[in-house]
Amino acid sequence: MEWVLAEALLEQSQDPRVLFVTLCRGEASAERVETLRFLLQRLEDEAARGGGGGDALPEAAREVAAGYLMPLLRGPRLRPAGAPDPDPGPPARRRVLRAAGAALRSCARLAGDPSLAAALAEEALDDLLAAGPAPGLEGGAEAALEVLAAVGPCLRPREDGPLLERVAQTALALALAGDGEAAALAAGRLLPALGQGGAAALRAVWGGLVALSGPGRVGPRLQVLSALAERLLPGHPAHDAGPDARRCARFWRTVQAGLAHHEDALTRKRARYLLRRAVEVSAERGDDCTCDPGDANAGPSLFWWSGKKKDELLKFWENYILILESLEGNQVHVIRPVLPKLNDLFEGAMSQEDHGACWLLHPSWHMCVYKRMFESENKVLSKEGVLHFLELFEAKRLPFAPEVSEFIIGPLMDALSESSLYSRSPGQLIGSGSPLGLKLQKFLVTYTSLLPEETKSGFLLKFIQRMTSRHWCAVPILFLSRALASVPKCSALAREGLLALRDVLQCTMATHQILLRGAAQCCLLQAAMHLVDAEKVSLSDVSAFLMSLRQEESLGRGTSLWTELCDWLRVNEACFGRSAARSPGGLQEPASLNAYVKTLVQEYVKPPAWETGGDCGVPDRGEAQLVALMVLLAVDVEGRRSRHSEKQRTQNVLRMFLEPLLDALARAGTSAYLPVPRSERSLQLLLQLLRACSPEASGAQDDEVFTLLRNLVLPATDSIAEFVLRRLTVGELSSEPTLGRQIQKVVSMAALAAVCEATAWQPECTQDALDAGATDSFLASLPRGQTLQKPRPGALSSVSEEPSSQGWGKVVAQYVHDQWACLAFLLEKHRAPASDAARNPGSTLRSALDALGVLPAQQASPVLRCMKTLVPQLLAPAEPLCIEAFDAAWKIVSSLSNTQLIFWSNLKAFVQFVFDAKVLTIAAKIKGQAFLKIKEIMYQMIEMSAVKTGVFNTLISYCCQSWMVPASSASRVGSLANAKNYSELVLEACIFGTVFRRDQRLIQDVQTFVENLGHDCAANVVIENTKREDHYVRICAVKFLCLLDDSDPSHKLFMEDLAIKLLDKDESVAKSRTRYYVNSQQHRVKNRIWQILLVLFPRFDQNFLNRIIDKIFQAGFINNQASVKYYIEWIIILILHKFPQFLPKFWDCFSDGEENLKTSICTFLSVLSHLDIITQNVPEKGPVLARALGLALRCCVHHHFGVRLHARLALKRTWSLCRAARAEGIDALMPVVESSLSHADGAGNAKRNWRRIQDHFFFAVFHPLEDYCLGTIFYILPRLSGLVEDEWIATDKFARFTDIPSDTAFQWYLSRSQLRELDPGAWAQQDAGSNPGEADKQSACSDVQRKVIPWKDTVPALDLEPALWGRDTALARPDGGLIVVASLIDKAANLGGLCRTCEVFGASALVLANPQCVNDRQFQYLSVSAEQWLPLVEVKPAQLADYLQQRKAEGYTIIGVEQTARSVALTQYRFPEKSLLLLGNEREGIPAALIPQLDVCVEIPQRGVTRSLNVHVSGALLVWEYTRQRLCGPPGREGPAPQTGHWCH
Repeated sequence: MEWVLAEALLEQSQDPRVLFVTLCRGEASAERVETLRFLLQRLEDEAARGGGGGDALPEAAREVAAGYLMPLLRGPRLRPAGAPDPDPGPPARRRVLRAAGAALRSCARLAGDPSLAAALAEEALDDLLAAGPAPGLEGGAEAALEVLAAVGPCLRPREDGPLLERVAQTALALALAGDGEAAALAAGRLLPALGQGGAAALRAVWGGLVALSGPGRVGPRLQVLSALAERLLPGHPAHDAGPDARRCARFWRTVQAGLAHHEDALTRKRARYLLRRAVEVSAERGDDCTCDPGDANAGPSLFWWSGKKKDELLKFWENYILILESLEGNQVHVIRPVLPKLNDLFEGAMSQEDHGACWLLHPSWHMCVYKRMFESENKVLSKEGVLHFLELFEAKRLPFAPEVSEFIIGPLMDALSESSLYSRSPGQLIGSGSPLGLKLQKFLVTYTSLLPEETKSGFLLKFIQRMTSRHWCAVPILFLSRALASVPKCSALAREGLLALRDVLQCTMATHQILLRGAAQCCLLQAAMHLVDAEKVSLSDVSAFLMSLRQEESLGRGTSLWTELCDWLRVNEACFGRSAARSPGGLQEPASLNAYVKTLVQEYVKPPAWETGGDCGVPDRGEAQLVALMVLLAVDVEGRRSRHSEKQRTQNVLRMFLEPLLDALARAGTSAYLPVPRSERSLQLLLQLLRACSPEASGAQDDEVFTLLRNLVLPATDSIAEFVLRRLTVGELSSEPTLGRQIQKVVSMAALAAVCEATAWQPECTQDALDAGATDSFLASLPRGQTLQKPRPGALSSVSEEPSSQGWGKVVAQYVHDQWACLAFLLEKHRAPASDAARNPGSTLRSALDALGVLPAQQASPVLRCMKTLVPQLLAPAEPLCIEAFDAAWKIVSSLSNTQLIFWSNLKAFVQFVFDAKVLTIAAKIKGQAFLKIKEIMYQMIEMSAVKTGVFNTLISYCCQSWMVPASSASRVGSLANAKNYSELVLEACIFGTVFRRDQRLIQDVQTFVENLGHDCAANVVIENTKREDHYVRICAVKFLCLLDDSDPSHKLFMEDLAIKLLDKDESVAKSRTRYYVNSQQHRVKNRIWQILLVLFPRFDQNFLNRIIDKIFQAGFINNQASVKYYIEWIIILILHKFPQFLPKFWDCFSDGEENLKTSICTFLSVLSHLDIITQNVPEKGPVLARALGLALRCCVHHHFGVRLHARLALKRTWSLCRAARAEGIDALMPVVESSLSHADGAGNAKRNWRRIQDHFFFAVFHPLEDYCLGTIFYILPRLSGLVEDEWIATDKFARFTDIPSDTAFQWYLSRSQLRELDPGAWAQQDAGSNPGEADKQSACSDVQRKVIPWKDTVPALDLEPALWGRDTALARPDGGLIVVASLIDKAANLGGLCRTCEVFGASALVLANPQCVNDRQFQYLSVSAEQWLPLVEVKPAQLADYLQQRKAEGYTIIGVEQTARSVALTQYRFPEKSLLLLGNEREGIPAALIPQLDVCVEIPQRGVTRSLNVHVSGALLVWEYTRQRLCGPPGREGPAPQTGHWCH
């Protein structure tokens, strides 16, 4: 109300000095300063019209500026009136400063002296510079900015030009310096004010913006550009004195960066505003405009305009901005229909010419849209964007653009690093592959084929280097590697590319998913073979790259990848370049593969010059692996070359390679002059060759190379054995062992362990591989747990450094490990009884426990193998010791759960040890603590399986195999006794399965996808396939149960006991949670229980069913999910079909209490619908049909709609059977039956539901007898009943699980395909409506949802926090217009909704009784921040009469929204431009005292019975009608309109 006070002061006195003295006296409150501001503005207006003030006014204005306003702005005495705190706080101080700044501007104009504004600006600029480079608003910076913003427009362009430039440069530097309030104030208030001051300041700001180099901070730049948009993007040619931003490439780069800015929505809004402004200005001016090339690549200009193509360009940019606006909502259902318009953008941005397509508009604009989608907070939207981009090159042949390649290597690859994008689509089968991964593979193939040859190499190299720039998760790196391996063969990469691929291999090692890691390595090797130019790399480069692969995960002999590598080496053997580096011997690298490998072996066997004497270090294992790998590759390449010639050539080549090795090994034990390092290096190489050629590594039991290698090494076995034994026993009498001698023992023990392992792989060569004399004697007397004494510093011999404690611990651990590996070999072979370890099992087991305490967990495998042999002998006499062994072994194995590569082998050894058939038998027999400990470990393993998939698989597979004994075996009964004693294990296996998190499910899906690749992926061959998917636990249990023979009493008892436990489990699950949700853990467990019961049903006889039939029927009374309900109904149908004797019990189910029938009668009616199957074995069908007919008729009048529906279906089918059988007495029931069935053929929903239930698969297609098989039980029925895909087990998985054979007598596959071909979905949802995918198929011309953004009414410079602005400035509305008075309304919800309506339709102000209501939660819930953008005026109800009179004096028409005797219908009234709407109270309406002050009353016509509308709705209707008439109503007289009002549609 400050303006009212200003008007009152002017009416009292015309002397400005008196007025100023009155207002400047006292405390500088916000109200006082604002009143002064309004007074100065009023005087300024009168002076402009030639009014009063006289000569005293300029002098008075100067006095106010110098004596009051400037000290006020710079001084600390700001405090609202009556506030006790001397600190006014930021909002109050800001209000004072705004008013003081506006008053200062008026003073500068009234003073009539231009130098005053310049002096004030100089002083404020000095204060601002003194505040620092990035000041806050605590000091004088805010006041200085206010002063500059106020007097800046008063500066003269010529006389004050240098000052203007200084102020502009300072403001620009401050605006770009940071995100503080001072920067926002400079950008949003000072710079726009300077822009109005002339071209000099504008050029200074523009020059500073253009001069900025580098990406910089996009937000501040766009804030400045938005503030100056009207000057930088002038609407008329007459304003061309300043710069035209449309012609600057850096301006458009900044706009593009803002459009895709993912962190700040306000920055994106400013960028869209600038783009919209530029397009509208270009269309308005109509002249041609082209942006300068700037730093853009060759191609079209970043922005151009042509009057001849105005319509096409407008359509393009309107669609473009529409897409960007839609993306702001982050709602997929809104954005998906807009995506076809993105395709139109590409079509509109290209032109077809004779030599091919070319870009008309710069492709970087399209990339901004995709980048915005990729960086969306909504991951579903990000996936939509990535898929749309990948599909782009499938449908269109886009011309090449460097920006697209840069976008792929940059934002696209950043987006592809998100693992969640690779999830399966809804309804897609597990293991079918990620849709995004498959599209990525096709995209990269297509895009690289379209690249020009001169750019393909650079693109692929950057693509691979980008893969090395981060640590990728297992899933993204796998699919990126697969895409890279799919690129057509081309010589695109040189040595740098091969090194980049090697770096990518290092990235794959960061994941714990061993199968995915191995598959990625396979793909990267294939990519190297497809893309590397052999002429630009050397064999040493290739060998170094191959060593980056893990042979135990990917590059294994005998795989298709190994064969492909051999073929690649053979084809390119003559093409490889030569390395610039020379060998240690000074020789240049040979060109051929054979010569290179021969030189490699010679250089390795020959020790370096510094390795002399006997005290040398351990030979480099990595170097030996490299040599062994290249030897085997060369031999296999030779084998591939001579496939159709004599095999003798392969043996000759192998002999040629190994000649230095064999010579050293043959003389190792006899020649005293042979250097010890050479013998040890030869022995290390032999070990690596044996391990690489072993049947376990190569996957072939009859490997020819292994046989040749064995035949070549056998003649040197005596020498090797003598050398090894001598090295093991050397220095035993010396009290001071040297480091060299201890290392010799370690290497020799490792060699001995490797020979034992190789012998174990080939048992037939046991007698030949080792000398039966000294070697056998040494192994038999091998001390258990012997460790190595750490040498003292004085005994280090030639080694100059003392070994570290950590390093020496690893050496000792390896030595102990190798000892136990040899001991395990002895215990497992026929010579075991001769050893001391076998004669004293107790002490040996104690030594094994001691070894487990010393060895690292990853080296405990040979100790577990020894325990497996020892514990069965000691379980009965030494049970505590065995329990201690169980605990120690489980502790070791569980600690390895995060070490993927070695965990599974140790877990397998542990399971074979603890769950050995002998151990289980003895533990169950004595029923002691060991029996309980084994069960405890069993449950711990099952619990571990919930977080580590595959643990339970290993356990159940081993146990079922050990219990599966042929019928002729004498131990058959004992094995099944084991199974019965541990039946809990089978029970848990039958219902096992976890509900994975989304990331865990993704890993499972991708692992299944890799496994489905079979032998095409070498990782599936090399890595032990343990069938770690959770499905295989149940598959193993099911196949085991199918192999049981129900004619065997022990088998029969086992199955019956399991069935009873399953029913008890179902009952406990039902009691634990009375209501469970679909696909919950409870739902899945119950589903699995009834699946197993269906599998076991053929083995049940009538006697056993008599024991469990009540439990089965009782399960039907429970409110189950659909899939469980189908299984229960199915098994009841099978029971009644096979044993009709149970029909009386079935009829009794319909006589249960009303409470049970209300939820379960549909289950029994569904069974009754299959009466034709049930009565097949009934000799007298008449009584059964009559009883069924009566029950169905009784249920047809049930109060529940679902019951009536099922009953009518049962009635229809039973009636058909009765008529076909010509049952007696049915004629009398015909009218009743037909009447009941006729009600089902009604209209509307009843008719549709009747049709749906008849078409439902369980009644229309499903046949309980013909469809009985594992395929229906585990795959088809779960799929059709809406279970999640995790519960679908395809029949081919049963076939792939070969650990347990299939029962040929069991029906595995469907004999009919009709049920298998049905689409999933419950019958109640089959008529749900349109296809969800229809939105994807919309044409580009279809209408789309769009949020309204009033561009022309929004000033982007004011996009700051509202607290930085006065409401009269930030929320300025056009003069006049509509005022809505809501002072009589009480409820906050109505006020909030009305506030939102007024803001949306641009009302000038909303009048409230108490502005504090905006803080009410109900108000804010409906206003959604509209109060921040709408001027609010406070008028108490008691002040309404005076307020209405004031507004009427200003020319407003006072309109009451009320029903009176003279009210005018809304459809007949024409609103004046200056209208004031007075809304009444929710209950009482407008008080009678105010009605005489109204100019007119308007009522809303209504046709209903209700008396009135809600006040918010009434106000909204009138506000909209006012807006409609202003927008599209024809001009006419005010007041009542003609009878036929004009409406806009």
